[in-house]
Amino acid sequence: MINKLKISLLVLLTVVVSSCELNLLENPNQVNLSNTDVNFLLNRIELDYAGNNAGVGNHFNQMTDPAMRLTRMLNQGAAIYDNAVTPNGLNNAWTNAYANIMTDVKTLLPLAETGGLLIHAGIGRTIRASVLLNLVDAFGNVPYSEALNAENFNPKTDDGAGIYTVAIADLDKAIENFTATSRGAATGDLFYGGSADSWIRVANTLKLKALLNRSLIDRSGSTTGINALISGNRLISTAAQNFTFKFGTNLLNPDTRHPRYGGQYSPTGGGDYQSNSYMGAMFNSKGFPDPRMRYYFYRQITRNSTDVNEIRCITNQKPTHYGANDVFCFPTTVGYWGRDHLSNEGIPPDGLRRTAWGLYPAGGLYDNDANRGVSLGAGAGGAGIHPIMMRSFVDFMLAESVLRLGTTGDAKALLRSAVEKSMADVRAYALGTTEAGKIATYEADQKIVWADEVKRYVDKVLADYDAATADGKLNIVATEYWFAAHGNGIEIYNLYRRTGKPAGQQPALEPSPGGFVRSYYYPLDLITRNSNAKQKTNATLPVFWDNNPAGFIK
Repeated sequence: MINKLKISLLVLLTVVVSSCELNLLENPNQVNLSNTDVNFLLNRIELDYAGNNAGVGNHFNQMTDPAMRLTRMLNQGAAIYDNAVTPNGLNNAWTNAYANIMTDVKTLLPLAETGGLLIHAGIGRTIRASVLLNLVDAFGNVPYSEALNAENFNPKTDDGAGIYTVAIADLDKAIENFTATSRGAATGDLFYGGSADSWIRVANTLKLKALLNRSLIDRSGSTTGINALISGNRLISTAAQNFTFKFGTNLLNPDTRHPRYGGQYSPTGGGDYQSNSYMGAMFNSKGFPDPRMRYYFYRQITRNSTDVNEIRCITNQKPTHYGANDVFCFPTTVGYWGRDHLSNEGIPPDGLRRTAWGLYPAGGLYDNDANRGVSLGAGAGGAGIHPIMMRSFVDFMLAESVLRLGTTGDAKALLRSAVEKSMADVRAYALGTTEAGKIATYEADQKIVWADEVKRYVDKVLADYDAATADGKLNIVATEYWFAAHGNGIEIYNLYRRTGKPAGQQPALEPSPGGFVRSYYYPLDLITRNSNAKQKTNATLPVFWDNNPAGFIK
């Protein structure tokens, strides 16, 4: 169940101090055991994890942004990899994870357990585990065992492998919480309305993700663990179980819109440049466009620009280190307008011409060849979603696991299921928005039958799969996962480092951009404020589970 972010919820998050006398030794704004309502605290944790927290961002968005750019799902606006994920750019993500989410979970757990509110406790543990996994996957070794001690200003870093063990134990304990008898339901839960079964499936799916990452260093243990999850049959599998956060359309006080929409839909446009590589692959790789493209991307113009002042690469030759099939400058001839990988050109006045985020997942405009610019409130008004963990992702992970580890299942059947689920979820979301009428009109005018479009696409994927080598089959699974994960770079960044796929990614514009980012630099706040913290020598250092050779991805 997806619950809509509403103004009333944010108002309730404010702790009201009714007494006219305050203990001067206690900060009235500090969350503590004496002034906290467990329901409001749970909502605060969920909002910091995936909602819109007053412009600072949220954990999911903060962590998915650099990952999307590194994996060519969005333009990476740096010329070399060493500048792609800078220490200054990660301070908010770090502070949100530690000072907000994990500190609040630490406060929540004794309150929830003392009060017998075990679903609340399970949700807190699940979110904390997800944050820990994401931090390790991004940074490697990070503080944890000493990190939430208010008397220790210089916590040490813990080994990433150990934190993974802690996170998986958190997920197991969360499942215990969800299966126990609770004195009260978490009806204000913003994701599932307190459904214990849905949260159990999230916890199990996060375990699947962790085991698949660890499979590079513990093949046997991961194989056994994944087979146990398969036989348990409690992974995310239906549309209602998709782990998503839904945004609203309110502009001010507070802004409840999807952050990608808020950054692009204005009178002057602007915002993200889409990735030429990603759009080109979706448009060309099957010999016909991916049916999801009209939902993913909104073309503000439907014909390529010929103005060199708008797009300087028009007069440039394709770089000599590019392959024959590598997209350069324009991914298509019909107005898809993005940037090439590691392009750091200046910004011309093209805010109302570059391809924008579309209807899915940002809540923008459906592309019906309107040939008009974005505007404030256009499309679904920002009522988009964060696709944190979708049912299609589960099938893609299981297909990879069959191919790489030999776990239970039929990789081809899982691939089919994954693609069909992705198509269905994108379509269902779109038809549930204010753009539904526009979609129906356009398809009727163009005589488009959605089911036929999906069948043609799936048939092509499966035909290519049948004709591929073993390595080629894995690449097809990874490529389709890449296409389905639009809006979620976290899982694709893991996939890319884990498998080196999708293969054949567009090179950097510079012939020598440096080594690919295998983990992020530590945030500047950590390095300058923690005497025990040491910055990495470079960003090519892999995380604990990534034992692939140096230079195997670019």
